[in-house]
Amino acid sequence: MNELAILLALIFSPLAALSAYLITYTEYRRHFPDNLQKARRLSLNFAISTMVFFIILIILTFWVIDHFLPK
Repeated sequence: MNELAILLALIFSPLAALSAYLITYTEYRRHFPDNLQKARRLSLNFAISTMVFFIILIILTFWVIDHFLPK
């Protein structure tokens, strides 16, 4: 089951990060129209945070399922 968790984390975490980047970049570009580099940097920070969050969430979910649910 650990292989499935890693596979799902490797597939869905970058997708979530890409979505977060695109959404936040669109919003920050609207808020900082003359400083697009700041918008890109903030969006990239948010995307990396989202990716790390989803990796941890997926791995913890599989760990809880593996250890606490009956087999």
